[in-house]
Amino acid sequence: MKIIFTGGGTGGHIYHSLALIKKIKEKQPDTEILYIGKVNSQEEKICKEESITFIGINVLPLYRKNPFKNIKTMFSFFKSYQKCKRIIKEFKPDWIIGTGGYVSCPVIYAGSKKRYKTIIHEQNAIPGLTNRFLAKYVSKVAISFPSSAKYFPSHKVVLTGNPRAQLVYETKRVNKRELGLSDSKKCLLIFMGSLGAKYVNETIVKLLPLLNKHKDWEIVFVTGNEHFDDIKHKVSSMKLSNIHLKPYIDNMPNYYQHADLVICRAGATTLSEIAALGLAAILIPSPYVTNNHQEKNVQAFVESKSAVMIREKALNETILYETIRSLLENPYELRLLRNQIFKQGIRDSCDRFLMIIDG
Repeated sequence: MKIIFTGGGTGGHIYHSLALIKKIKEKQPDTEILYIGKVNSQEEKICKEESITFIGINVLPLYRKNPFKNIKTMFSFFKSYQKCKRIIKEFKPDWIIGTGGYVSCPVIYAGSKKRYKTIIHEQNAIPGLTNRFLAKYVSKVAISFPSSAKYFPSHKVVLTGNPRAQLVYETKRVNKRELGLSDSKKCLLIFMGSLGAKYVNETIVKLLPLLNKHKDWEIVFVTGNEHFDDIKHKVSSMKLSNIHLKPYIDNMPNYYQHADLVICRAGATTLSEIAALGLAAILIPSPYVTNNHQEKNVQAFVESKSAVMIREKALNETILYETIRSLLENPYELRLLRNQIFKQGIRDSCDRFLMIIDG
């Protein structure tokens, strides 16, 4: 079997491709994988690290605020489309799978026009422009949220969830002490993505001395690489015995396994992971993303009492501390959140994708 993957722009568009590629390779080791993404991009870097064959294209984004720039965008799309047609003709894939981001547009469009089987995967509750455009041309539309089905042709829609969730769910459990954590303390895991979030980080820094007073808690605070040095300097004079400060965590699934409560953004991949594991969560959606899609992702979780949401504009030390305390000191509330969010999780997403591909 031969499969082309495409998608990029953020880690969320890439990592669930890697999860699916891993599962495909486990089932059919001789499958040939080709990844098409933007040149000099995050996806190119990750593909090289994972030894995945990569071909780059020079496609530009759609500029919403400056329409005149879109003349260059259309020109780059046409050139990329022509290049993708040549690549597809030579590679002859059985399937072409797009995981979002504008880079996937010329790849999927070229494949569909050449009558190859194509799938797009929509992670978010509200679809982006690229997937809305491509939906009319593709063979199948895989979705992560039931609520997003209404935006696509019903006969093409398959609820698969996010492949990363199955990978995280199936990660082998490690001993808590292997992570440098205490067996006897409740673990609060705080992370805002690889880059972190400046205002949220600043709020948490102010809270650290208060959180540290709870001797039966320990806090793993992942600052993001960009903010780590500054935060490390700020807390250096604080006597913090229960705080683990980290710039980034590669083995996040292992930390998930021992988290009593997480505080995080509401990206689609993160939500799928914590739902699959049934983690109690305080969600702070990023207000800086297109169409406020993180807050829309959270709505189903909030309505079903599966998670607690705090909007960033309402966030301060008092609100955050009281929310943390009310959960970590109330086992019943924690258990209720865990049970409810676990019901939202899809733990066989890769298997659902494989059923489409094999069918």
